[in-house]
Amino acid sequence: MSVPGAPEVPDVFDPRRYAVGVPHDDYRVLRDHHPVAWQEEPEVLGWPAGPGFWAVTRHADVVRVLKDATTYSSHLGATQIRDPDPEDLPFICGMMLNQDPPRHGRLRRLVSRAFTPGRVDRFTAVARERARALLAGALREAREGDGTVDLVASVTDEYALLNLADLLGVPESDRRLLLHWTQRVIGYQDPEEAGPAVLDERGRRVNPRSPAMLKDMFAYARGLAAYKRRHPADDVMTTLANDAELAEAELEMFFFLLTVAGNDTVRGAAPGGLLALAEHPEAYAALRDGKAELPLAVEELLRWHPPVLTFRRTAVRDTELAGRRIRAGDKVVVFHASANRDERAFPDPARLDLARSPNPHVSFGDGPHVCLGAHFARLQLRLFHEEVVRVLPEARLAAPAGRLVSNFINGIKSLPLRVT
Repeated sequence: MSVPGAPEVPDVFDPRRYAVGVPHDDYRVLRDHHPVAWQEEPEVLGWPAGPGFWAVTRHADVVRVLKDATTYSSHLGATQIRDPDPEDLPFICGMMLNQDPPRHGRLRRLVSRAFTPGRVDRFTAVARERARALLAGALREAREGDGTVDLVASVTDEYALLNLADLLGVPESDRRLLLHWTQRVIGYQDPEEAGPAVLDERGRRVNPRSPAMLKDMFAYARGLAAYKRRHPADDVMTTLANDAELAEAELEMFFFLLTVAGNDTVRGAAPGGLLALAEHPEAYAALRDGKAELPLAVEELLRWHPPVLTFRRTAVRDTELAGRRIRAGDKVVVFHASANRDERAFPDPARLDLARSPNPHVSFGDGPHVCLGAHFARLQLRLFHEEVVRVLPEARLAAPAGRLVSNFINGIKSLPLRVT
């Protein structure tokens, strides 16, 4: 499937590559010469080989795929590159993330009711104070130690976890459960995050999204919902637990989605944005001096470091995309980080421009599946960066950031900063 005279198609599948950094040079080769390119899917890190997929790397094509749910389905094979085990597919496809319209729209409307204006206002004050307290603790830790602090361990993980626990109505003492479930599901390709492999009776690795691996999370969701019916509060789980239109299985799936996606979006974007600012001290200085508007800066940091690298669709019928013939049943994977650096959509995309406007990044997706919690994520990121620039005169790396082994999530596992 090579194009005469064009460079070879680079491999952008191997999750180990992303532990070094997002392969932007290879993305550009794909955008310029192979905008819809076939990728092999070999066995890696103990996970079995797959049939391969089409990598979509240009902004316009990514948007086209994300908006066209009638041609590119989220339901047929779910939304991860790796195919689920056939026996798990019906269960996995019950999640809102893996639904197509119109069922997806019904579920989305139900959960949207939980995000009331009053809840947003209350959440804003709590999250701001939380960011302030966590940063103050990190500064004390640095002063009492060697002048360095890991912002992921000391601030951003806790910030995302506590915000999520507050929003859902999970007791603060249980927040580590949320982190455990997130690491198990999101970080399954990274041996440090996923922990020891869980094998089935045939010696195969068990999918972290399988019913067997989610029993504990779903049991917790049922117990929490029952408690919220007896003791209602101003939180999302109270609203969902008392929604007569929502079946118990749907409630469990929502808890899964909000726990994993709601946590990891901010958990990845907050340190990712700070890493970008540390690597661009002039941008950090402009933000701290008030020369850059924070809402625009947050959008640019999201463009620069999208929390999600890829999402998969499955072709419903034979079609064509960027001159390539796509057959019904083929996997079609959009690359958000590549689309966000596409020269056809962004002037000078390799420059961090905190005043960039317009900024049509796809870090929260597009089309019917655009991120349900995007407003909350933006709010948390704005509050976080407001507090960071208030207390940190400069952002200086003390060591390279630690990155997640994943071709799905653009994760930062550690961010050692030197604090002056």
